[in-house]
Amino acid sequence: MKFGPVPIAEAAGCVAAHTVRAGDVIVRKGATIGDEDARKFAAAGLTEIVAVQFEAGDIDENAAAEQLARALAGKAVITEAPFTGRVNLFAAAAGILRIDAGVIDALNAVDEAITVATLPALKPVVAGEMVGTVKIIPYAVSEKRIAEALERLGADRPIAIAEYRLKSVAVVSTLLPGLKTSVVDKTLRTMAERLEPAGAAIERDRRVPHESPPLAEAIREAVAGPAELVVVFGASAITDRRDVVPQALTLAGGRVEHLGMPVDPGNLLMLGTLDGKPVIGAPGCARSPKENGFDWVLQRSLAGVPVSRADIQKMGVGGLLMEIVSRPQPRAPGRGEAAPVAGIVLAAGRSTRMGTGNKLLQAVRGKPLVRHAVEAQLASRAAPVIVVTGHQKDEVHSVLAGLDVIVVHNPAFAEGLSGSLKAGLAALPADVPGVVVSLGDMPNVTAGVIDRLAQAFADRPDALAVAPTLLGQRGNPVLLARAIFPKVAKLGGDQGARRLLDAAGDAVEEIALDDPAIALDIDTPEALRALTGQGPRS
Repeated sequence: MKFGPVPIAEAAGCVAAHTVRAGDVIVRKGATIGDEDARKFAAAGLTEIVAVQFEAGDIDENAAAEQLARALAGKAVITEAPFTGRVNLFAAAAGILRIDAGVIDALNAVDEAITVATLPALKPVVAGEMVGTVKIIPYAVSEKRIAEALERLGADRPIAIAEYRLKSVAVVSTLLPGLKTSVVDKTLRTMAERLEPAGAAIERDRRVPHESPPLAEAIREAVAGPAELVVVFGASAITDRRDVVPQALTLAGGRVEHLGMPVDPGNLLMLGTLDGKPVIGAPGCARSPKENGFDWVLQRSLAGVPVSRADIQKMGVGGLLMEIVSRPQPRAPGRGEAAPVAGIVLAAGRSTRMGTGNKLLQAVRGKPLVRHAVEAQLASRAAPVIVVTGHQKDEVHSVLAGLDVIVVHNPAFAEGLSGSLKAGLAALPADVPGVVVSLGDMPNVTAGVIDRLAQAFADRPDALAVAPTLLGQRGNPVLLARAIFPKVAKLGGDQGARRLLDAAGDAVEEIALDDPAIALDIDTPEALRALTGQGPRS
């Protein structure tokens, strides 16, 4: 192919390299110049034109692009008509895009005139979505180069769609007393929305205690039924192969293929099988509709694309999907330090719903329940940390031995929560702009959650409060700004911060956390027994 100035007398039959206007004649870029066009250009005074002249062995851009696109398009992929040296490829069905990256790389290495671009491999696509494009850069390319490119393609079509084929999913949710039913209901609605693009649906919804034996039975029943895939949503995150969900799968006769994944959010995922059917232990973030590692495994499983231990381990590059709001260290550059807030742990209650005994003194994971909440505050950026005691003050104070806290007694603890909140605020230094208020019976809340509230307050210092949410429902702890402290004086009885937050409206900054710990408090003996022995969420 020749490219450059061509005398007008020789322009007929050439391809215009640029749009040419002369007199009443317009020849668009890429169009073939006719005899009449050349004559009129000459009459208008043009002596030459920048054009393309084909040589023996050349193939025009559209024909070249069409040949390559048809050779690339595999199962459930269609091509459109060529235009200006480009042919786009589209998904003919919903599914997972399968790309042979090595072949595409080899094709792009044949000649700079030949280019192929695609969506990322294993991306979920819908029917009609463009998945790739072939573009020939110049107006023509050597037939030999096209032949070489086709030879590198081989017999396999490197762009194809693995269509969704699994249609029936069983969901098993484990429950701990204190975990609200609404959380599980919303999780199921979110799951149903995830399945909809694949044409799949929840065939079975089973809810069992967060214990390995009943969960194992539920998994066995789900696998024995029509469900083609089983998903387990645990009330507590999976942190070890000896945890409830992996142990239940093993007890059911299944196998844990892999625990954890280098995708964030989505780290705490379990991949397993039972009787040839996939069993997925969902991470906590799977309760949220936002994309996370669970989506990657679920979508591929629905399309029948194998997901092995090795596949999981290769997901790290590109696996950082978003900032994890429950982590203490912000990843985004340019954000300021978290606001210097204090901490308060309310530990004055009488545990009236527990029957006998003070729940705050009960052993959980080797230490008193209240000590977990206090140590989380101490591990965060909050300082100082104030503990408000009431019922059995000496015993509560004793189990906090060795911790750097300020203990304040509320003699009117029997009158309700408001008195303890007032006592804690009264003990704060005058220069503290805000305080994170924790409940002594929420042992799974981490320092990361507390620091995330402080960071949000630093980002929006005009907020009256910062509250964490799980699937749209507010949880604990909460951060109160000093500007709202005077309103606490108006509270009475068992009223807490919730009433203040409801009244504050848009002045409350809400932070969505995919963490069941913010909604799990221990109010009954059943909740305490269920929690005993469970590992903390990481």
